[in-house]
Amino acid sequence: MHIAIIGTGNVGGALAARWARAGHHIHLGVRDLNDFKGKELLALPNVTAHHIPEAVIASEVILIAATPQATVSIAGQVGHAEGKVVIDAMNSVRVRPEPFANTFDALKTLLPGAQVVKCFNTTGFENMADPVYGDTALDMFMAGSTEQGKAVARQLALGAGFAECYDFGGDDKAALLEQFALAWINLAIMQGQGRDIGFKVLRRDG
Repeated sequence: MHIAIIGTGNVGGALAARWARAGHHIHLGVRDLNDFKGKELLALPNVTAHHIPEAVIASEVILIAATPQATVSIAGQVGHAEGKVVIDAMNSVRVRPEPFANTFDALKTLLPGAQVVKCFNTTGFENMADPVYGDTALDMFMAGSTEQGKAVARQLALGAGFAECYDFGGDDKAALLEQFALAWINLAIMQGQGRDIGFKVLRRDG
């Protein structure tokens, strides 16, 4: 799979490394080819850097893991994304992408025809890099009204080592996933539990 990653910091970088090692072709979408976060990712197989429009053209899937306030600008650089799967891995719990309520709503509006799904936003980047605790893998979560988009997100979550990717529902549940992310932030950072914690859905047999 050819995946454009826009936002090559902690989350984007961790997922780029996981997916590159799984055999996907990663196209880092950056503003400055000579100076960007995650430049060390170019040492991995199947990872190349491009200006954002070129990364998008080369890919079927676009992961956006930038700051919320950059969403409108990024959408303008993405250009035409009809038919492509766009994964929103951002959270607007502190800063909104004005004039939109959240990044998901912004991407849905600014990228008409794209298959936008919310995923990879509910835990810290450390769990993206390694979601396995002992012999148990954490779970990932997604939301959106595009079944194809969610199928791709689930495939990529499993490929990154998560045990399952649970479907929260349609577009109207994207904001709920942001609140779920805030629950992790609250426990890990505000309550001092540390960043090495994660969520797992357990089911009682019978």
